[in-house]
Amino acid sequence: MLRTTLTVIFIAILTGCASLVSSSTARMASNITQAMLNQDDLETVKAGAPAYLLMIDGLIEESPEDTSLLLAGSKLYSSYATTFVTDEARSRRLAVKSLSYAKRALCKNNSALCKAVDGRLDNLESVLANTDLNDQNILYGYAVAWAGWIQANISDWNAIAAIPKLVALFNRSIALNETFDAGGAHLYLGVLTTLLPPSAGGKPEVGRRHFEQAQTFSNGNNLMVNVLFAKHYARLVFDQKLHDQLLKQVLAADIKKPGLTLINTLAKIRAEELLAESSDYF
Repeated sequence: MLRTTLTVIFIAILTGCASLVSSSTARMASNITQAMLNQDDLETVKAGAPAYLLMIDGLIEESPEDTSLLLAGSKLYSSYATTFVTDEARSRRLAVKSLSYAKRALCKNNSALCKAVDGRLDNLESVLANTDLNDQNILYGYAVAWAGWIQANISDWNAIAAIPKLVALFNRSIALNETFDAGGAHLYLGVLTTLLPPSAGGKPEVGRRHFEQAQTFSNGNNLMVNVLFAKHYARLVFDQKLHDQLLKQVLAADIKKPGLTLINTLAKIRAEELLAESSDYF
């Protein structure tokens, strides 16, 4: 059904259906995104998503300054790349597309911040201090796209060098409203602060607190929080008991949660894989 819906909408755009390019366009994009996020069949979404990516490109071509559309496009390209794409070169291309859409939205919303993200960290932090709640949605959306780009280019030292600025963006999002996106900034910071062991500058206990905050603000509904908590923190500090406990909670949980069913489906798959490796890893 989802694949059929995406195809119908895509064909409507190709044939010049003007009703799609209107004030309701962003809402339509958001609704279809929600339909994808509420799917529990990964293959259906994997097969249908490319049509939607082409659709969102077409909508943005028609309304190139619509920040809601730009953020929707950025989110979908990033989500598709990180969830379904295994080819590294293709993943990098999609991450660039996601980041470019997010950057356009950022520049449209806040020109000072748009310039600052490409400059020095201290200047970025100064500009961030002047942002407010009106900036949070786009600030956070850009940070998420940037995180996806860094993940796709993790072997590039230029990507690694950008992490402090990415941390600054997520820290500012937390300062503005830490409950935003069900504590999503805490989840990203949990991963970012546990990428390295303490001897190399990692901060595992800071990461643990971020993961725990992400659990709290998502009310335990986002099962991927537990998976990343186990993978990035419990493995880093060699805590098998916590590792296995977190993953068993995922396997015992109900995946069907509004807006989270797709990611929870993936979380169960990842939890099974990590738990199967537990005895060998520890």
